[in-house]
Amino acid sequence: MAFISEKAWRTQGSKTFVDVNSRVRVEDLLRGIIIQSGNDASVAMAEHIAGSEEAFADLMNQHARALGMDDSYFVNSSGLDDDGNTNLMSARDLATLARATIVEHPSHYAIYAEREFTFNGITQANRNTLLFRDPTVDGMKTGWTTQAGYCLVASAERDGMRLIAVVMGTASEEARVIETQKMLSYGFRFFETFKLYDAGEVVNSARVWSGAQNSVDLGIQEEVLITIPRGRSEDLVATVDMDEVIRGGFEAGDVMGSVEITLDDEVLYAGDVVAMQTVERGGLLRRLIDALTLFFMGLFN
Repeated sequence: MAFISEKAWRTQGSKTFVDVNSRVRVEDLLRGIIIQSGNDASVAMAEHIAGSEEAFADLMNQHARALGMDDSYFVNSSGLDDDGNTNLMSARDLATLARATIVEHPSHYAIYAEREFTFNGITQANRNTLLFRDPTVDGMKTGWTTQAGYCLVASAERDGMRLIAVVMGTASEEARVIETQKMLSYGFRFFETFKLYDAGEVVNSARVWSGAQNSVDLGIQEEVLITIPRGRSEDLVATVDMDEVIRGGFEAGDVMGSVEITLDDEVLYAGDVVAMQTVERGGLLRRLIDALTLFFMGLFN
């Protein structure tokens, strides 16, 4: 439950969705934010989590940096201009945030597909009208300010392929929908999602020196998907850069190198290659023999 302060109530203006000094379930606040674009709900949630909207904006900026959103800056929880201070986000950062929501918070993301929400006797339809026009669209969020214009972040999934479209600065609600439909149609027609690796997939094996065993499997911890122009999967180039000498005494999951996937010299993915098993240090005799072997190999090399 979250407590509704006078500040949270005032931001909504004449329509009262949540009453001052009332308590509201967090689940209802989330729906108020996502489905109804409730600024009062945004402020109430911010105060509940961080104690004040200013402190919550600081948390937003910290999390944005952690997600790699380098072109974003927040001054409040609602996105509205605040006494001359402006919230800033790039289209790429919006797409980054959308992807993180979809991948890391699937139960939370499911709310974005709900078409309406009723609270305090007031029913409102989801402002993302694409939910009513395209059955493959299951999110995400509309936005508008005088400076930003009519904006829409939308996500759709067709035949196992998901795309995220970001449209900003249009002149009307209808314009943002039309431009988003164009982007999604283009993407689904001319691009395909290609799976590079399954989670936990072994990509190589390596010699282990001074270890309790002679080799270790190396792999990718997470599933890796990339979206590329149709018919270009055969042109992908994978480059694996491994530690030259791997010595025993490491845990499963320790980083042993990196992998980079490129298409026409553009890096599409870069990630860690990790040990798939734990390998303890070998006995004294094993370490001595391997040390001497490496020494003489170094001399001859």
